Amino acid sequence: MTPNTAIAPAIDCAADANARARADSLLTPRFYTTDFAAMDRIDIAPVRTEWDQVMAEYEGDNNHDHFQRDEAFARELRELPPSLKQEFLDFLVSSLTSEFSGCVLYNEIRKQVRNPQIKQLMTFMARDESRHAGFINQALKDYGLGVDLGELKRNKAYTFFKPKYIFYATYLSEKIGYARYITIYRQLERHPELRFHPIFRWFERWCNDEFRHGESFALILRANPRLLEGGNLLWIRFFLLAVFATMYVRDHGRVEMHAAMQMDPTEYDFTVFRITTEISRQVFPLSLDIEHPRFRAGLDRLCRLSAALSRAKARGGILGRLQQAGVALAGVATFVSLYVLPVKRHALPAQVHLAPAW
Repeated sequence: MTPNTAIAPAIDCAADANARARADSLLTPRFYTTDFAAMDRIDIAPVRTEWDQVMAEYEGDNNHDHFQRDEAFARELRELPPSLKQEFLDFLVSSLTSEFSGCVLYNEIRKQVRNPQIKQLMTFMARDESRHAGFINQALKDYGLGVDLGELKRNKAYTFFKPKYIFYATYLSEKIGYARYITIYRQLERHPELRFHPIFRWFERWCNDEFRHGESFALILRANPRLLEGGNLLWIRFFLLAVFATMYVRDHGRVEMHAAMQMDPTEYDFTVFRITTEISRQVFPLSLDIEHPRFRAGLDRLCRLSAALSRAKARGGILGRLQQAGVALAGVATFVSLYVLPVKRHALPAQVHLAPAW
């Protein structure tokens, strides 16, 4: 049975879309800043051979002409049922915010560091994310809902993360982004009649950019093995769980969108978890036991708590605030119960660099 989920406010005008992009919550993409001096000290010498291979892929830029609409794009646009449209718009705004967050962060690091390897990498990744964000924003403009990216950069709150947290979080964000997009693409490749918007036709080559970005962070982490041992293993567990749990709760709020593609949200998410877990073995010496029965049960409870929190916020007043506090405590307890589940440990492979083969 699908868990109860929170319902986001409607996006009916450009102001709504911009407000959604600026919003900060546990489920919305964030903007980040970091310690640029520490970034400047990153050493990639231990993985230089594989690093040069990835840089050559960036320089080849096989997606330089991909993010341009073809003639069929406009013909494939159609009016969507209201509930499906709202969920799809939420998906677009969330995806745009995530892509643009990467663009802003990578571009700022590029400007602040002198380390030639890091500067080159950030230049390439900012280029890619700018294309992605622009392409999504054009899709929003088809509905008259374009996001003002300059205003978003100026006014969205920024969260400070140490470089190691940036590496853990962005590695996972890029790899899970790949897994999400390729899973959707493969489903619609098998069933093109379910493709309710043309943007999905771009996902295969698009997600290869995300995969390559993740490869870059994998190499940085493997070049600095202290980030993958000792107390840092606790942080790796935290970021794995946080990324998976956030995705699960958010996706279960898009029931109509997944139904339109004939994808059960739970099965879709666990497919993405399995792909991401398999890929992340290249860099993390542990992985979550996503098949543990308490893992799925805990995620379902987080969905129910998210819906309860929305209801408490809507209720308002003293009682509503008390309910919010109770739900928040229950959410923390549920997250902790998931965090302490046994993990799987494994040796790291000698070769880091992978190819997108899913």
